[in-house]
Amino acid sequence: MSHIPDTRASLILQIQDPANLEAWESFVQLYSPVVYRMARNSGLQHADAEDLMQQVMASVARAVPKWKPQEDSRFRHWLSRIARNAIVNALIRDNRYRAVGGSNFDQMQKQQPSRHDSVEMRIELEYQRQVYRRAAEIVRQEVHEQTWLAFLYTVVQGQSSQSVAESLNTTIGNVHAARSRVMRRLQAVVISIDQEDC
Repeated sequence: MSHIPDTRASLILQIQDPANLEAWESFVQLYSPVVYRMARNSGLQHADAEDLMQQVMASVARAVPKWKPQEDSRFRHWLSRIARNAIVNALIRDNRYRAVGGSNFDQMQKQQPSRHDSVEMRIELEYQRQVYRRAAEIVRQEVHEQTWLAFLYTVVQGQSSQSVAESLNTTIGNVHAARSRVMRRLQAVVISIDQEDC
């Protein structure tokens, strides 16, 4: 199985068939970490976040056969509504998150950003993080180990080009070229993944 489906649109069409286990595996691999991190960032504990992730995947499985692409709505937004509703319901059910009331609570609540906007932004952020992780997995397999290490050490770990060149037994120019090559390829893969999502 490839690391990323041909297109996100084709993946969505494929998961509309519940018998297509390979498509579901790809879907779950891409989107379940997004939902899990959203749940954790909303205050749910590990086990609760895993339960919520399963609930969202089950909700998607039930609803996706009827999903139709619309010009003004991407699949990711549809999924975020499902996840947001599941998170809000989980928080409401959990007594630890219920408000006690009083005038201070009303004032604090008015100062908070809309839960809808906040959850939507966090889902989008988590989705983008997952896209970058997937792109990194793809690019890492495409390039030589030394090329990847030059990128990793200089961009991710912030080491100087000179120290990386010395540790990899190459020139500073080669380190710069490797870093640029990986960054260009990462950008292309991220754009490809994001454009194919619907």
